[in-house]
Amino acid sequence: MEETTLNNDIHVKLTEKFGEKVTAVSEPYGLLTFVTYKDVIINVLSHLKEDLKFNFLTDITAVHYPGKDHGIAVVYHLHNMVEKVRIRIKVFISEQNPTIPTATTVWKGANWMERETYDLFGVKFEGHPDLRRILNMDDLGVHPMLKQYPLEDPNRVDKKDEFFGR
Repeated sequence: MEETTLNNDIHVKLTEKFGEKVTAVSEPYGLLTFVTYKDVIINVLSHLKEDLKFNFLTDITAVHYPGKDHGIAVVYHLHNMVEKVRIRIKVFISEQNPTIPTATTVWKGANWMERETYDLFGVKFEGHPDLRRILNMDDLGVHPMLKQYPLEDPNRVDKKDEFFGR
């Protein structure tokens, strides 16, 4: 089956089941991508796994959008190995309250991926069996992938305009 036709079929099935809870559907580089909401994410992931055979959770990560209303996007990548198709699901959450239900109820392998996302971005996965840092030391007071710090050190002297004749 052609990739675009398969992606359209998946989109139709998701829309039939979840209606307006599946939005912003696109296909960058042939990868079916859509946005859903944290109140239905576990139902969407379960449906994709059980009914549409996306049985392999490739990755869970996040993207920080500083200054935007949605703040953080939690991103799931799934793979249907039978049909040889991949899918990306995004859930936008608040930067002030970065919580989302855990996917460990659907895939046990989500455990370490969620711990990494918590460690780097500060996303709290509600119901996670062991949510603690996995890469950084426990007493680190920040989440290093959040863009909360200036890109340049304002005290650097080697980048002053006067050194470059400006």
